[in-house]
Amino acid sequence: MIKRICTLMIISALSVSVFAGQNKRESSSVRQIRAVLDAQVEAWNRRDLEGFMKGYWNSPDLSFYSTSTKTAGWEATLTRYRQQYQSEGRGMGVLTFSDLQIEMLGPAGAFVRGRWHLKMSSSEAGGLFTLIFRKLSDGWKIIHDHTGSSQ
Repeated sequence: MIKRICTLMIISALSVSVFAGQNKRESSSVRQIRAVLDAQVEAWNRRDLEGFMKGYWNSPDLSFYSTSTKTAGWEATLTRYRQQYQSEGRGMGVLTFSDLQIEMLGPAGAFVRGRWHLKMSSSEAGGLFTLIFRKLSDGWKIIHDHTGSSQ
């Protein structure tokens, strides 16, 4: 009986240790993903679109969905942003993200939901976004972005 109780205590202690290790790893990953998003906001607000795009996977397989438009690839996504926010007569404005929910899908994947808000000189826009992040050799990157506008 004592042997069985000791065995159960050891198993419980190991389980707590493994769970705590997973929480640390997930917490670190969540912090790293949040840092990518924070860096995107900072780059956007400096009008540094290439810096903003560092949060995205630089691949032709990147997917970006917005309203009824599907954009495939990093270059095409950058071009879309330039046309929407840097072409003649358009300003990038001040970007904020809020209501972030980061859900780990494993050690190398995450599902992120949130709100975006863009305040421009003469108007405001905002909406919801859903991102899929993957941990790659150069860090956490957005591999899929689905952004909607409430305007």
